Amino acid sequence: MITKQYYVYIMASKKRGTLYIGVTNDLQRRVYEHKENLVKGFTEKYSVHTLVWFEYTNDAKSAITREKQIKKWKRIWKIKLIEESNSEWNDLSKAFD
Repeated sequence: MITKQYYVYIMASKKRGTLYIGVTNDLQRRVYEHKENLVKGFTEKYSVHTLVWFEYTNDAKSAITREKQIKKWKRIWKIKLIEESNSEWNDLSKAFD
């Protein structure tokens, strides 16, 4: 049986810049869509193209719950979450290449 993975992720415009929080079942595809502005809206308007944090689960419901939880957090908490594992705000999508 193939287990599906669901990702909660944060994209940024720059270090400590504008943040976008999302959920997807295909992180590589979704990051590509953000980088290429294939989905019109927030990430295109604010140039939110750098993957700075993500986590995954095998349960879609828990991924959506986690996304909603993080979206409600204060900005400083989101920054702390990112910097705990990615202090330099490196583009984690480079690992896809």
